[in-house]
Amino acid sequence: MFESPEYYEKILFLSLGSNPEIKQAKLIAAGNINQGIYLETSSGSFFLKSNFESDSDIFEKEADGLEMLRSNCPLQIPKVIHVGKVEDRNFLLMQWISADKNNPVYWQELGVGLAQLHMATQESFGYVKNNFIASLVQTNSHKSSWIDFFIENRLEPLAGKAYYEGLMSLEFFKKFQKTYLTLEEIFPKEKPALLHGDLWSGNIMRGKNGSPALIDPAVYFGHREMDLAFSRLFGGFDEGFYQSYETVFPLEPGFEERIPVYNLYPLLVHLLLFGKSYLSGIERTVNRLI
Repeated sequence: MFESPEYYEKILFLSLGSNPEIKQAKLIAAGNINQGIYLETSSGSFFLKSNFESDSDIFEKEADGLEMLRSNCPLQIPKVIHVGKVEDRNFLLMQWISADKNNPVYWQELGVGLAQLHMATQESFGYVKNNFIASLVQTNSHKSSWIDFFIENRLEPLAGKAYYEGLMSLEFFKKFQKTYLTLEEIFPKEKPALLHGDLWSGNIMRGKNGSPALIDPAVYFGHREMDLAFSRLFGGFDEGFYQSYETVFPLEPGFEERIPVYNLYPLLVHLLLFGKSYLSGIERTVNRLI
């Protein structure tokens, strides 16, 4: 529901400690859970996300992810202004990022910036807290092995949930689990890399000077090829992105063949969020693996 000016005034006062004049409030995004509002005020422009989730800390986790990216990535990341609750609605108030011109090296900058993000590492795969990918809980308990992390924190929880919710049969769920035995030899051995975690075209944008910006992260330390595979899922990015990435942080041979295996995870996410039309992509990869 598009809110009243009084609602925005309460958020701005709580976040800024002042009452700037609201010049414009415009609905620019409305999903199943969140709505996004552009707020133009006498103190600057902001992006406001809000929802009615009574017990969810989804905005706190998103704010944490944004700050993690800001600390480790040269790309533009919106600054978090405040996270809180007004009346019965949770909100996240952020810096507004808008493009002021085209940038002919946009994709090259994005590739270099993502490679630099992936150079941030730690000893284990995982993250200090669980968070969300879209509206689904993303488990990030630490594992020393990428295979263990991928199976136990990514594939098994979502495949089990899909079976429980009637989105895949028991027969196919058992077949899916058999793929776990095939994964050991597929992935190259690499250090954990800090990932955006939800890297598709809807979560990148042009910011100041036309340079790339990242939004809506689902961060954790994982295999860096996860981000790159995810970027290929819905048509892929411009080829200049991948070429520039590899000039900074080259991939091991065989990445193209590994892409469908990594993308079992985002396809499971889409299966749970949007239904059985995404099952066929999972089935193709499972049938190839076993």
